[in-house]
Amino acid sequence: MKISNTISKIMALSRKEARDILQNKIYILVVFVQIFIIMGAVGLVAVAAVASDPTLMDQVGITSALNVGLPEDLNGSTLAQYLEDEKLTLNYYNTTEEAQKFLGNKLVAVVHVSSSGEVVAQLDYSNAFYPVASAKINNAVEKFNIEQRLKNAGLNQSEVNIIQNPVNLEIIKINQNNEAKILLDSSYFVELIYGFIIPFILLLPFFLASNIVTDSVVGEKERKTFEVLLMTPMSSYMIIIGKTLPILFFSLIQSMIWMGFLDLLRVPIYNPALLFLVLFFLGLGFIGVGIFISMLVDSTKEANSAITLVLVFATFILFIPLFIKSDIFQGVFNFIPTVLMVKLASSPIIKPEIMLYLLPTLVISFLIFIGTVRSFKHERAIRL
Repeated sequence: MKISNTISKIMALSRKEARDILQNKIYILVVFVQIFIIMGAVGLVAVAAVASDPTLMDQVGITSALNVGLPEDLNGSTLAQYLEDEKLTLNYYNTTEEAQKFLGNKLVAVVHVSSSGEVVAQLDYSNAFYPVASAKINNAVEKFNIEQRLKNAGLNQSEVNIIQNPVNLEIIKINQNNEAKILLDSSYFVELIYGFIIPFILLLPFFLASNIVTDSVVGEKERKTFEVLLMTPMSSYMIIIGKTLPILFFSLIQSMIWMGFLDLLRVPIYNPALLFLVLFFLGLGFIGVGIFISMLVDSTKEANSAITLVLVFATFILFIPLFIKSDIFQGVFNFIPTVLMVKLASSPIIKPEIMLYLLPTLVISFLIFIGTVRSFKHERAIRL
């Protein structure tokens, strides 16, 4: 009977908090904004991956939009053929000087052969795709230079072709039934999506949660209802759970929805159950910090400033290790929650040591929450 009475009191407070959250138009707006953040982040990484990978540009068909100017005397030459093999669009002009007039406007590069026989390439470095154009032109020029050296050594064209293309590589795929259907077959895309974007997206709701729960407690103080709440026949644990349960629930639901949304965008996320566990405890930690800050301040302005500083520090601790490759600190980085999230989300295989790496995150987050309850009890004793 006592347990059911306790649960009913907690649920009553939770329903009140849930209504307040759902009636907060800013919160609802931010939830929808997160959808555009996800789409924008995946889209930007996809564009960056395509822009940096000549092979992907060929598959998408963007390379054909890269126009390269050549003088008319190179029309039909092997150099022109090598450039066409790189999927570049060639534009011929009467002279090199005429082609140079269009560089930076219509043309991304101008290629010609100097009087000494050296291939000269001029590129428009203001073009976003100049690295790809440069790589493709370098490939073509390298083949052309090798061809010239081989011909000067007395080899004919068929012998040159055999030397330049000695092996026809055939790729045989195995285990295709378990192939990950990811948006882009690009190492850069995979590294950036799983190495930063996914942890960032999944933690977004909890960054917001710490702010919301801080506003909730400080709002009670500003409305002069905090003391009334403290005088209710509820323990400190019941009040904390009642206040944090709705925002923790909403944050977890959001993260699970974002996982499904990413899957629709062809970015599969593995081990959702373990990720849910990590996010649950991280949520306790973030919310605990939010409530602790609300105990120290008496106005929303102070609370927002304080939680912003804490979140900046947390962002530094959580995300900087994702961009640092260090053998010295790797043992420490393995315990960082975001690093664990990357390992869990990117592979269906769970290594046994990951469970060991998870323990500090779970324990520290839980201790932060317990510490928050104790500080709340202390605050309650002072005020009453």
